[in-house]
Amino acid sequence: MPPIFKALATITAWFLFIWGLILAVFDGLVLPLIEQITMTQAYLATGLGITSLILSVVAMKLRQMLE
Repeated sequence: MPPIFKALATITAWFLFIWGLILAVFDGLVLPLIEQITMTQAYLATGLGITSLILSVVAMKLRQMLE
C-alpha cells in the first residue's frame, strides 16, 4: 500500500473528529442555551456530531489496518 493512503486516512479521521466535536458541543449544547437555534436543530446537530465521531473511529481503525 502506498503511504499516501495512510496519510489520507489520518487527515480524514482528524477532520471528522474535530467536526464531530464542533457539532456535538457547540451546535448541540451551547447555541440552544443562548437561544440561537431551536431544539430540533440542536438534536440534529448533536446526532450529526455523534455520527461524525463514530466515523472518525472507523477511519482510525481503517488507518490502523493499513499498517
